[in-house]
Amino acid sequence: MGELEARSPCDVLLPITRGGWTLSEVDTGRITSIAPFAGQEAALSGALQTAYGLGFPEPGHSAEADGARILWSGRRQAFLLGPEPDAALARHAAVTDQSDGWAALHLSGAGCEAVLARLVPLDLRAEVFAPGCTARSLLQHCHVSVTRLDDTGFLILGYRSMAGTLVHELDTAMSSLAARSGA
Repeated sequence: MGELEARSPCDVLLPITRGGWTLSEVDTGRITSIAPFAGQEAALSGALQTAYGLGFPEPGHSAEADGARILWSGRRQAFLLGPEPDAALARHAAVTDQSDGWAALHLSGAGCEAVLARLVPLDLRAEVFAPGCTARSLLQHCHVSVTRLDDTGFLILGYRSMAGTLVHELDTAMSSLAARSGA
C-alpha cells in the first residue's frame, strides 16, 4: 500500500522566473476564514485587535501586523493568514480552517501588473490598487483573491485544486510579455 506524502500545492511547479518577474509559492501559515455572527462585527473587530493588532478589514482592504495578515475575502468574510486563531474569535464569528484548500502564490517584479492585466479583469495599477488593496476576481477561469503587497508584488490565493492551472496561466503570461520585450 502506498504512503501518503504531504506536499504543498505548487511543490514541483515553482519558482519560475521569466523576464524580470518571479512567481513563487508562499507559506502563509494557517489560513482561517472568519465570518462574523449577526450583530457581532464590532466585538469581533475588538477581539482581532486585542489578539493581533488588526481589526476586521473593510471591503477591498487588508492589513498586516506582527506576522499576521487579515484580508477581506467576501461579503462579511475575511481570511486570517499566519497564526492559529485566538479562541476569543469563536464567540463572535464562524472560524474555519481553510489551510489545505488554498494555494498561495507571490508574483513579483517591476511592472508585474502587466502580467496580471492579461489574466485578471481588474485595474491593478498602483495608483488605483494600492498596497493593502485586495479583491476577489477571476484569473482566466479560476477564482482567486489578489492582494497588492507593495509596489512590485502581489499575493494570489487560488483553490488548491487549481494550482497547476494558475501556475500555467501566469507562466504563459510572463513568458509572452518577456518575449515581447526581448528578455
